Amino acid sequence: MTQAFDTQGFDTVLSGLAEIRGDLGGLYRDLHLHPELSFQEERTAGVIAGRLTALGIEATTGVGRTGVVGVLRNGTGPTVLLRADFDALPVREQTGLPYASTATGVDPEGNEVPVMHACGHDVHVTCLLGALTLLSRARETWSGTVLAVFQPAEEIGAGAQAMVDDGLFTRFPKPDVSLGQHVIPLPAGQVGIRGGTTMASADSLEVRMYGRGGHGSQPQNTVDPIVLAASTVLRLQTVVSREVDANDPAVLTVGSLHAGTKANIIPDEAVLRLNIRAFNERVRTQIREAVERIVRSEAAASGAPKDPRISVIDDFPVTVNTPEAADRTAGALRAALGEERVSELPPFAGSEDFGIFGTAAGVPSVFWFFGGVDPDMHAKAKEAGRLNQEVPSNHSPFFAPVPDPTIDTGVKAMVAGALEWLDAPG
Repeated sequence: MTQAFDTQGFDTVLSGLAEIRGDLGGLYRDLHLHPELSFQEERTAGVIAGRLTALGIEATTGVGRTGVVGVLRNGTGPTVLLRADFDALPVREQTGLPYASTATGVDPEGNEVPVMHACGHDVHVTCLLGALTLLSRARETWSGTVLAVFQPAEEIGAGAQAMVDDGLFTRFPKPDVSLGQHVIPLPAGQVGIRGGTTMASADSLEVRMYGRGGHGSQPQNTVDPIVLAASTVLRLQTVVSREVDANDPAVLTVGSLHAGTKANIIPDEAVLRLNIRAFNERVRTQIREAVERIVRSEAAASGAPKDPRISVIDDFPVTVNTPEAADRTAGALRAALGEERVSELPPFAGSEDFGIFGTAAGVPSVFWFFGGVDPDMHAKAKEAGRLNQEVPSNHSPFFAPVPDPTIDTGVKAMVAGALEWLDAPG
């Protein structure tokens, strides 16, 4: 049986929040103004490492290329992993905020692109650094070790594995539990958590289909890869509707089709990029196999001169919260924030690589969500039945969590989660 949540210790830790609130707001605005693409987060990593060092926390940079690990030791007891991701997206910001990003970067294909924190990772870093500041100043309230993992490249599903492969659990204390959080379009001040399947897997694939090019006036002398690709796209739409059980939610989207340069030229190849979402590994595997079967069969039916090439762009596992650990953490969040502020959310089709940490370490894993939308704005949009139209979602060029009370809530939730798993003094 676990001990009751130490609300007195929580209140003691949080007593310092008012003092650092202004600093955290400034940090959030700075990070939002200076976003960096996946595995290019050198400035952000430097800011994080500098703040950890100033707090007297052991800081190691370059873990998994650009990741940062902080180790806060405070006597004997459990080791709790707290994670925040910090990469941004190739999105042009349209929020109109005074601290809106005008940054640009170079993507993996060599293209200059606009860059924006369109998924709230700047909030995640701010909240974890805030929690670490409070925990480091109130060491009399807890005992154990906090392993603070600042992860790069979440947006491409590569950062967590890169840190694990770089010795995260051999170079640093192995955790007893892995905790993380994410800001989403809930009302600011609200937290959502569930046990079991929480987020979908995601597989992005590139399919290169080969034809035989020629003049548009003589299609009989060609194998038209555009027709081949079009047939493939239509056939792929039958996978979820005709092959997957209706009780198993899944999504298959062809988000990109590129071929040709001129109206009267039949090109040599067409390139599809598609994305698969599923909530269990069985369905994930079923869809992946169906995609390969259809792609190869359509190519054969068209008389393609060579087999198509299917390659993985990125992949994310299903995010599963360990049920008992999720229940325990949810209890702590309710005790710390109030019953009315913590609810159970249904699974949704977004994806994360956070679960890789718990799986690699062989420990319980818990991931929860907190709101970043002005509560009045959210209430009005909901009453009008226009949530989807008026409340920007993650990855939108208009997505920017309101600092207050978003940051306070994220700090409180992270502190509450940590204290639940750390030992009380004595």
